[in-house]
Amino acid sequence: MNPVLLSIGALEIRWYSLFILISAAAIFIIAIREAQKFDVTKDFMFNMMFWGLIFGIIGARLYYVIFNWNLFVDHPWQILELWNGGLAIHGGLIGGGVTLLIYCKKYKVRTIRIVDFIVVPLLLGQAIGRWGNFFNQEAHGGPVTVATLKSLFVPQFVIDGMYIDKTLYMPTFYFESMACLACFIILLVVRRNRYTKVGTLTASYLVMYGTIRFFIESSRTDSLMLGGFKVAQIVSVLMFIFGIGILMYQSRRGKFEDLYNDKGNMEAVRY
Repeated sequence: MNPVLLSIGALEIRWYSLFILISAAAIFIIAIREAQKFDVTKDFMFNMMFWGLIFGIIGARLYYVIFNWNLFVDHPWQILELWNGGLAIHGGLIGGGVTLLIYCKKYKVRTIRIVDFIVVPLLLGQAIGRWGNFFNQEAHGGPVTVATLKSLFVPQFVIDGMYIDKTLYMPTFYFESMACLACFIILLVVRRNRYTKVGTLTASYLVMYGTIRFFIESSRTDSLMLGGFKVAQIVSVLMFIFGIGILMYQSRRGKFEDLYNDKGNMEAVRY
């Protein structure tokens, strides 16, 4: 498996970088179009997500480096080599989320409303971005047999790509990608429901992705560790609990109160 898509002299364009770019573009386009339906300007969304992307990538890298410091302590310059992989999605969510919160507070825009616009395409972006792991041959599970993967309906090209040093590995990245794609489709349906409330999409994302990542992480061999625990599983549990908390809070509201699709209710967007 060649991680390099194209070489032009000393310049290399890697598959990993390409899929990150495609996933970011998908998130930007879908989120901006949805926000414009509620009179949130394109400039506001683009500027906020641009900075969210920058600090999200920084957060994702720092998160990975902190929990893998032994890999960088003797070669700190490798921290900048993002094209070789090593971005942790939870760190990205933290970095991007803090940026979004600050931006919304500055312009007095309701944060949970903006997050609702972003989390749906975010799942699609995560589904796309995971394919960068495929070309880097990372984010996989332990050794497995061909028969097992075929029984799980894994495509042949994925099976072929998971042969690393003559050993076949479980393509956990593939299952996470497919699960995120399925959840993206589910939330598209939920988003159209007339009774969906502001915050429901955010809560659903936290519950769905928290559940997906918790179980996927149990099979991964490259997990970030804290003591004897996998960091991603700890964070996933917190995401799940927080998401359930939001749903429980919403359940106390009236059926027609604070509806997501109420375009005439500007309080649903601004404080």
